[in-house]
Order: sequence, then structure tokens, then C-alpha cells
Amino acid sequence: MGMIQWIILIGIVAFVIRKFMPVKGVSQATVLEAKKKFNDKNVQFIDVRTPQEYQANHRKPFKNIPLSQLTQQTNKLNKNKEVVVICQSGMRSMKAAKILKKHGFESVTNVKGGMSSWV
Repeated sequence: MGMIQWIILIGIVAFVIRKFMPVKGVSQATVLEAKKKFNDKNVQFIDVRTPQEYQANHRKPFKNIPLSQLTQQTNKLNKNKEVVVICQSGMRSMKAAKILKKHGFESVTNVKGGMSSWV
């Protein structure tokens, strides 16, 4: 294998690792752990699925802010409160968690497995 192929391979591996590694400062919670926070007034619950997905199946107190609109709507959230983020499988909510961290949110929690894990 030539030098260029090695560089491309290393770049691909680094990209995949970065894509799936937990984000620094983002907590992971099970569905059960997320449910235990429902009565906490210092926690905001955001569902980043599409409006259609949200309407078909959602849980209170999660509010729908689709991932595609999150960057423009971070001003609707309180940076001083924890944000618990969910999607269908946990992938989009992890992207949302990264966006929130970049916008200065200190406490962000991703629900592992998303709505697919809801019991």
C-alpha cells in the first residue's frame, strides 16, 4: 500500500472514530435515568426528530425542536439549565448535543438508544 492510500485510510479511521466517540462534556443517560429527571424544574427536554416523527410518537415533557432548526432556536433554551436530548436512535441527539455544547450549554445529556429504547 502506498503512502497516499495510508494517509486516506488514516483520515477515514479518524473521521469514523470522531463521529462515534462521546462528545466531551456530554453525559449519556438511559431512558430510565431520563425519566427520573422529569420532575426537575432545572432540566429542559428536547426531541430533535422531525415534526412528523414527533407527532407520531412523543413523550411529555419533551418539546420538539428538529435538529435542522436547532442552531437557529438555541435562544429558546436556557443555558443555565441541563438539556436532555432525544431522537429515534441516539445519533441525531448526539449531533444536537454537539451543537448545544458549541453554543455554550454547560450541561447536556443524550438519551442512549433514543425513542427506540423507550419502555
